[in-house]
Amino acid sequence: MARTKAQIDDSETTPDEELEVIDSGNGSSESLPEAVKDPQDIDEILNSLKTLLSTVEKLQKVRQEVGDIKPLLLRMLDGELVGGEDLEQLKVGVGGLTKLVRAHSDHQAALVKAQAARSLLDEVLKF
Repeated sequence: MARTKAQIDDSETTPDEELEVIDSGNGSSESLPEAVKDPQDIDEILNSLKTLLSTVEKLQKVRQEVGDIKPLLLRMLDGELVGGEDLEQLKVGVGGLTKLVRAHSDHQAALVKAQAARSLLDEVLKF
């Protein structure tokens, strides 16, 4: 006999156990986690994934623009004089550091916000 979620004590289940889907008569399913049953919540979760994807793309783009200036920065900070092409690369790289820091910060914030998608994706994709 199928039991409703209210009849199942939390101590009887583990996170890996699947709850039996019970038709409530209105066509909705009881299988989604409680936190993501509202369609607006689902939209917010999916939008957070889109935002995360966008921030990953921006971060990668800025990293490519800045280039690998760490060795040049370290040489300059060690007191070595740099010139020519290295100096030009440093100018471009240092100019892009602000964008890189901002892109990294945006990515970290989006990553935290998108963590709510894990339970929804686990349920929908059955991982």
